[in-house]
Amino acid sequence: MTARVMEALPSALFRVETLGESGRRREAIAHCAASDALRVRPGDVVVVEFSPFDLSRGRIVRCVPG
Repeated sequence: MTARVMEALPSALFRVETLGESGRRREAIAHCAASDALRVRPGDVVVVEFSPFDLSRGRIVRCVPG
């Protein structure tokens, strides 16, 4: 699912905002690998994998160009 990075947090964590299937905006905390964390900035569009157990947690898979 695509999301926009809203805020950079400590320890390679990011607050992201995504548009859900029902059209509602949803905020989540996403983790990024240390090597990619240097390239992710607030305002970037990223692809996030969400945990099936906790939809407020996810992992940034990659940045979307553009």
